[in-house]
Order: sequence, then C-alpha cells, then structure tokens
Amino acid sequence: MLCRSDVVSYKQSDGFSVSGIGDVLMILKSDYENAYFVTGNFTSEIYAEDCVFEDPTIKFRGKELYSRNLKLLVPFFDRPSIGLQNIEKGIKSETNFVLARWKLRTYLKLPWRPLISIDGSTVYELDKEFKIVRHAESWNVSALEAVGQIFTPSSGRPGD
Repeated sequence: MLCRSDVVSYKQSDGFSVSGIGDVLMILKSDYENAYFVTGNFTSEIYAEDCVFEDPTIKFRGKELYSRNLKLLVPFFDRPSIGLQNIEKGIKSETNFVLARWKLRTYLKLPWRPLISIDGSTVYELDKEFKIVRHAESWNVSALEAVGQIFTPSSGRPGD
C-alpha cells in the first residue's frame, strides 16, 4: 500500500538519507542478507537512538545497547545462520512498518553444543522520518522453550 510518506525524502540528522519505507525495507533486507543478527553488523543509522527492542525474553531501549548485546552474543555462535523468509512493508493506524519473517539456526559454543532453532518474525515500526522506533520479535517457541534450547545437548557430532 503506497502512502504519501513513501515519496517524502528525509535527510536524517546523522547524514544518512532515507526517502521512504521502501528504502528502509531494502536496507533491512541487505542487513539480513549480511546475517546481521549473527555477525552483529547492522545499519544502525536507520534506528532511532531510543528505539525499543523486544523479544519474548527481554525488552530494553536504545540502539547502542542493542549493538552491544549483539556483539556479546556473536562469540557464542557456532556455524550460525539467519535466513530471511519474507519481508514486506505495511501501514497500520497511520504507522508505517516493515515485517520480516526469518529462521535462526546456530549451535552455541558450550561443551554440550546446544542447537538454537527459532522461526520468528520482527515488526519494525517507523516514525515520520522513517527511523525505526520499535523492533519487536515474536518466535514460534515460547520464551521458556527458547531458553530451554540452551540447556539441551545437541544430538549431532561436533563437526555437524
């Protein structure tokens, strides 16, 4: 669905230029293609400084904290992958958003080598200047099941 804001161009305060929701979608798609969640490298310029990040286990505010959290997780991943299944834009109650569906799979570098496997989606809500103000994940498993995966030994061999 196209709306007037799709064609408005904003030069954001950090010098990064986004001309609409389509630009945000393409940047997010590129971040997924570059496996941002498992590398810690993401395009922070499209996020508001005080963006809210949430998943079934945690909720916090601030893109710098998000960046630090990703960088803390990355060293624990063994043969990680995050595959983008679908990405689309939309509008609800005058709020532009991007919806991404993805599949995360990684072993953790722990002695029992647990496998983390989650199908999920992320809603990225945008403000009027196309900055992401809310990054909300939902998963195909409960928070308890996700945490439980950490404590479940994998059945594969270490080289699998």
